[in-house]
Amino acid sequence: MILPPAIFAAVAGLFFAGMHRENPDSLPTALKGQQAPTLELAPLADKPLLTDEALRNGDVKLVNFWASWCAPCRVEHPQLVELAKEGIEIHGINYKDKDDKALAFLSGLGDPYTLSGTDSSGRTGLDWGVYGVPETFVVDGEGRIVTRFAGPIISSVLENTIRPAIEEARGN
Repeated sequence: MILPPAIFAAVAGLFFAGMHRENPDSLPTALKGQQAPTLELAPLADKPLLTDEALRNGDVKLVNFWASWCAPCRVEHPQLVELAKEGIEIHGINYKDKDDKALAFLSGLGDPYTLSGTDSSGRTGLDWGVYGVPETFVVDGEGRIVTRFAGPIISSVLENTIRPAIEEARGN
């Protein structure tokens, strides 16, 4: 007789606590503050290949995991194109996708990526802790991960998460 109300109260308490977390949509990364994992990427056609050395070139950059089959990737793409026009270095990792479809995606929507690579097996994504696409990492000039955002970068995410992380990575 007491067990059902007690179970309900416990579940309601967990739900209530979950609703009042600081950011219920965030998926924290265990890699924050650590060196970015090693990249094991194949070239995406003739595009310049993203390498480990490029992650440690002294410049702040974004590393964006994406795929042509990913609808949220299409939603965030205009934000990435705009950031690239502003001079933000963005590197793209095409995740579990076919090269021809990835190239058609970039041809149709624009290519914001300075360097690219393809992760057809998903091994690099696994090493980086990627849950799905899109996911974007802000990486400082020494190759340390400053933050990660899982999901499409929309204007509010750009202003409230990505830009502040870029400033943090710059040391501002």
